[in-house]
Amino acid sequence: MAVIDEDDDESLMAETAVGNRAAFDRLTRRHLRRSLALAHRVVGNASDAEEVVQDAFLQIWTHADRWRGDGTRFSTWLYRIVVNRSIDYRRRRSFQPLDDAVEVADPAIGADGLLAERQLGAAVDAAIAALPDRQRAALSLCYYQEMSCAEASEVLHVSVSAMESLLVRARRMVRTRLNSLIRQKDGDEK
Repeated sequence: MAVIDEDDDESLMAETAVGNRAAFDRLTRRHLRRSLALAHRVVGNASDAEEVVQDAFLQIWTHADRWRGDGTRFSTWLYRIVVNRSIDYRRRRSFQPLDDAVEVADPAIGADGLLAERQLGAAVDAAIAALPDRQRAALSLCYYQEMSCAEASEVLHVSVSAMESLLVRARRMVRTRLNSLIRQKDGDEK
């Protein structure tokens, strides 16, 4: 590799064209700040400007052999690439200002929803806790342990029809307790 004149962009570019990474690094360091400032003015923010300039320097590295240096200064060529990449970037990423954006509802449950969910969970737990032991066990095995009626009936040493009867009575009692709580709550709100 040839000795590089640090003051001459065109010599650095000629060396870059033959794959001299040190020459390319020197060009990049020399023009990075001004390229970022130019891109920032065109695209409007620093992070997009960084992306544009990175893309521009990547293009220079990959197409360095196309540099002719026939009277055009390297900085002119570089800034033309930065401006073109900036304009292309703005066209592709045509965002509206945040103030113009449509407000999107938050899909997360709000504080009121969380409170209501917790209250309902506590009411269900209390209704299940109030069940007779065998009904509570039947409900727990089938719904919380995800066992079939046949599997749960083996655990409780009852027939499948007896298990189904325990489940029907348990669900009915839980539903009755929850309905009475709902009616009570509705009466309190009036």
